[in-house]
Amino acid sequence: MRLLIVEDEVTLNKTMVDGLTDEGYLVDTVENLADAEYFVEVRHYDLVVVDWMLSDGSGLDIAKNIKKRFGRTAVVVLSARDDKESILQAFDVGIDDYITKPFDFDIFMAKIKARLRFGGSNCIVIDELVIDPDDEKITFQGKEAELKGKPFEVLSHLARHRDQIVSKEQLLDSIWEEPELVTPNVIEVAINQIRQKMDKPLGISTIETVRRRGYRFSFDNLDDEDEDEDE
Repeated sequence: MRLLIVEDEVTLNKTMVDGLTDEGYLVDTVENLADAEYFVEVRHYDLVVVDWMLSDGSGLDIAKNIKKRFGRTAVVVLSARDDKESILQAFDVGIDDYITKPFDFDIFMAKIKARLRFGGSNCIVIDELVIDPDDEKITFQGKEAELKGKPFEVLSHLARHRDQIVSKEQLLDSIWEEPELVTPNVIEVAINQIRQKMDKPLGISTIETVRRRGYRFSFDNLDDEDEDEDE
């Protein structure tokens, strides 16, 4: 999972980035609104942590934009404001959580992990298809599929952002630690692995290729389609 930290307090910024990186997350960090807006345009994030008061504007502006355009991206706002009106104002833009400064770092980490869960767990459930990122396990109607490593991460990322078209570049940036060192062809290989090792054995279709734009998660049960045709 890839996270973005938008915080202009250098020490706090570093503390959050170091802690999240130690937990295995891919973390980008910026200190102002302009850079944050750029990163949000070029990369897909599972969660964004943004300070309310930044040197060049309000973090609520980008929070609102993210929730409007990328509804599945969680947004957590940090602020020294602890009054009821400010907290309600922040939630009005659609954020997922609000953390008041100063805060206990262990509690911060617990909140971040909670926001990255789906339905109380990390599992992604779409109809009868269950994708479990913790165990790299995929089940459909009681059957399991073997898909590991980067292809599994590509599948999980597309499933989390299933209402969006995700480009090859965005997949590289979101999943590979050093995307500049690999070629976009690795995405094509990963997509082929998903189709051969998961879709085909389970009788389903999950990845739609959108020409010149990228890929979109589009789940279809091919067995149901066959039944419809027989009828």
